[in-house]
Amino acid sequence: MSTTTQYIEATGRRKNATARVRITPAKTKNSFTINDKNIDEYFKTAHLQNTVREALEMLDKTFFSVSVKVLGGGVTAQAEAIRHGISRALVKEDQMRRKELKAAGYLKRDPRTKERKKFGLRSARRAPQWSKR
Repeated sequence: MSTTTQYIEATGRRKNATARVRITPAKTKNSFTINDKNIDEYFKTAHLQNTVREALEMLDKTFFSVSVKVLGGGVTAQAEAIRHGISRALVKEDQMRRKELKAAGYLKRDPRTKERKKFGLRSARRAPQWSKR
């Protein structure tokens, strides 16, 4: 990568959340912009902020500026979708990172989603109350 304006783009998904992630090499520290807000403004809890940062914290002495557009899902699904997208972008940037990111489970798209409601039932599996008499 020759210039600092060049970026690497990847997509991360979890449940109904989709995150478009762009990473650009930075000189001093990792910075995050999510939907034009700082990470502290977008994700209020430290747990969600740590979820987003996990993939970058595995790297030592390599810093990136991360820009994200995320849509759909809840806040936890969005945080995990961002982590998935960052991991994919890091692998595009350097293929040698694939092994440790894969071992941590950050490259796998979590397939669990909400089960659809079936007819004759009150929800996906909940049947109407049954009375013998």
